[in-house]
Amino acid sequence: MKRPLLNRRLDGLGTSIFAEMSARAVATGAVNLGQGFPDVDGPPEIAAVAATAVLTGKGNQYPPGPGIPELRKAVAGHQRRFYGLTYDPDTEVLITAGATEAIAAALLALLEPGDEVIAFEPYYDSYAANIAMAGATRVPVTLRAPAFRPDLQKLREAITDKTRLILLNSPHNPTGMVLTRAETQAIADLATAHDLLVVTDEVYEHLVYDRAHIPLASLPGMRERTVSVSSAGKAFSFTGWKVGWVTGTPEIVNAVRTTKQFLTFVSSGPFQYAVADALALPDAYFATLAEDLKKKRDLFAAGLAEIGFQVYQPDGTYFITTDAAPLGATDGIEFCLSLPERAGVVAIPSAVFYDDREAGRTQVRFAFCKRTEILEEALSRLAVLAR
Repeated sequence: MKRPLLNRRLDGLGTSIFAEMSARAVATGAVNLGQGFPDVDGPPEIAAVAATAVLTGKGNQYPPGPGIPELRKAVAGHQRRFYGLTYDPDTEVLITAGATEAIAAALLALLEPGDEVIAFEPYYDSYAANIAMAGATRVPVTLRAPAFRPDLQKLREAITDKTRLILLNSPHNPTGMVLTRAETQAIADLATAHDLLVVTDEVYEHLVYDRAHIPLASLPGMRERTVSVSSAGKAFSFTGWKVGWVTGTPEIVNAVRTTKQFLTFVSSGPFQYAVADALALPDAYFATLAEDLKKKRDLFAAGLAEIGFQVYQPDGTYFITTDAAPLGATDGIEFCLSLPERAGVVAIPSAVFYDDREAGRTQVRFAFCKRTEILEEALSRLAVLAR
């Protein structure tokens, strides 16, 4: 079977894996468990704020470059409320077009050609493209099944005199790994000892099930060298709004803003007002969100295991990584390419998130952020693989 896109390395070329597989879902009528977006909208009262903003002319023209003051204050309040971190909303908070732009702007602003960037693989596909666009070199440290815990010795050995920063993602996409406090502290110690910057992708910060999320910036000595990135899409189930943010020191935020202005300039005007309100939702909202997704994780993980997949239970995020080898698969890409026709389900082959393709050759990632009846339908369809 011809596959001109899926077999490319993720170096910023070609269509993304998510677009390719979502197109297959549409073409085949398959249940799409590939891309990480919910199939229901977030709180209606937050959607109403966005609608009112549009109808009353709030944000319909260019918003301020750093983001509207209401949202910058809300982001600072969120960081203080959940993590005890204090940021000046005027100089230490920047609003972006989702976390994807935030990461791109940060890497383009902070890297020079020839710099090295350490990242745990498998990694989200934009990381490789962003590092390449900056003229830097990615240096992967592989997270390996079944636990996908970071090998801190390998991380230490990966640091050279060319290392500029560590790109850290926890809760981790695609494996669902959440760093422990001890692991987070060990990474902080390395960053401090080698005078490294750290860009942290924390978009799944509120989607944790078995351990707490510990922001790297909350550890001693790390606020000054950490670019913290998050967004509203995952926490509030409005992924199409593309509202993200960066927090850091004035020097860091100013550098990122200088680059960001030549990417989107500004974005998501009316939605910024809605996200400002969303960040003030009560603790019960965030707890219920995590509890609901944990139930879906447990349901879907049990079903996949019964079918015959080897299931690697995630600590957080929207995703379950499995190994399809027990079902006879020898190549996860070929397995996922055939899955829509075989079983009417779309998944993502984990190998495309690795430089070391062998480490994830037969792994397959499913998104479980769907309605329970959709997950049950997917399991019913996937049951054909067990026959």
